Parts: sequence; C-alpha cells; structure tokens
Amino acid sequence: MNTLSLSKKALILSSLVEGLSIRSIERLTNTHRDTIMRLLVEAGTRANDILDSQLVNLESKYIEIDEIWTFVGKKQRHVLPREKDNTELGDQYVFIALDAETKLIPLFTVGKRTGKTAYSFISDLRGRIKTRFQLSSDSFGAYYEAVHRVFGSDIDYGQIHKRYREPSTSEKRYSPPCITSVTLKSLIGEPIREHISTSYIERQNLTMRMQMRRFTRLTNGFSKKLDNLKANLALYFFYYNFVRIHQSLRVTPAMQANVTNHIWNFEELLTNQQLKQAA
Repeated sequence: MNTLSLSKKALILSSLVEGLSIRSIERLTNTHRDTIMRLLVEAGTRANDILDSQLVNLESKYIEIDEIWTFVGKKQRHVLPREKDNTELGDQYVFIALDAETKLIPLFTVGKRTGKTAYSFISDLRGRIKTRFQLSSDSFGAYYEAVHRVFGSDIDYGQIHKRYREPSTSEKRYSPPCITSVTLKSLIGEPIREHISTSYIERQNLTMRMQMRRFTRLTNGFSKKLDNLKANLALYFFYYNFVRIHQSLRVTPAMQANVTNHIWNFEELLTNQQLKQAA
C-alpha cells in the first residue's frame, strides 16, 4: 500500500464513498482488493480520530436521531446456534444523529438494536453538544429510557409515531409500507411541536444506502467484518461532514456548523495535516 501515490489513494477513497464496490475499484484503479481494504481501514481509523476530535462542544437547536439496518457476514436468520454469542455477526444497526439546521452528523454508533446500544449512543450525544436542544426520534422504545437516564429534564424530547398498513397479500414486500397515521408525542420538557420530525435523518438514511455499497439491499456487497463496516462508516461521515458540499447549504455541514472554515479533501485525511495543527 505504501507504493500507492497520494493521489491514487485519494481516488480510491473517493470511489468508496461514491458507492463503488471493492472489485469495481480494483478493476478501475488496477489495485489489488486487499490493498484497497487495508487503505480503507487506515483511512477509516484516521477519519474516526478526526470526527472524535473535531465534532465536540457543538451548538445545536434541533437534533434528529434514527437507526439504519445492515448486516455483517450473514443475516440474523442465518446465524447458527453456536454463533449466537458472536455480537459482531448478523444484523447490525447504525445509530445516527443529525442537526436539522446545519445538516451536520455529530456522531454515529454501530451495534445491535438494544437498550445498551441506545444508551451508549445517547451518552455520546450529550458529550458532544454543549447547548440545550430539542431531540426528535421515532418510537423505538429504548430511546425514551436512554434519554431520560442521560439527560433527565435537561432536554426537550419528542417522538414521532407512525402506524403502517399491514400488507394484504402473503407476497414478500420490498417497498416501504403505507403510512396510515402519524402521532407526535411530547415526552420530556417542552419540545416545539412543528420541530418533532425525523424527515431529515430518514432522507440521510436513503443517501447512505445510495452512497455505500455495503448498505445496498439484496446484494452480495455486504460487510464481512464489523471493523470494515465501522471503517467505511467513519470514512463516509468524514466525507459527508467535511468534504462534500451540501446542495441546500452551498458549503459543507462542518462549515455551516462553524467546525471548520474550509472544504477538506482526502489528501488532508491521509496526511493528518489538520490533526497536527490541532495538536
């Protein structure tokens, strides 16, 4: 991997965040897939360090949270009884927070869809945002307990509860079910009703499925190792926050949130220039 030029490494990383598969990048760049994977893990580690060091002491008014499903190795229904204790195998959920105004994603957490993961996620969220804010989520039961334990009354929290129509046939459905009703619930503090929403984070989930090959449905491009999934996510969120100009903002989310004053690139990520300056 050390024989690759900086520009070629940047090209490979750009291809990864634009949704190309490992083997497609291998063919296009004439780089072995094992080298691409090692680069992904290295870049993902550096991206995660940047996210942890830069996305702190944030000022936010409205935060939306949600989780998106994926799997590692095999889907949960194919996990063997002797593999049940392997928490890195089977279904995984990516818990994501998004600032509704700046579109910044301050953190993500990967794990099972449990109260333990939700609590870890909410605890990390509190450590990154210094202002009181309004939090919105869907009606996943573990969220309320986690928010109440971590924030107490020091937050305005509301949930959006959607009811769906059951399919009328026994055929397998791949499209989203029809929504029959939507209920807004104020649970903690005094959340502003019109800002109880998960629209932005749900749209972000769609973008993730489009931009990361590992999240494409009905595919053989899934993650084989949990560490590779986490590295790909860290790389993607670095790209989303610091590199890609948001269409509606005309700047990157990190610039909109006053985290940085310029557009980053993958060369900066690979050389760690910003981390050295911060130190």
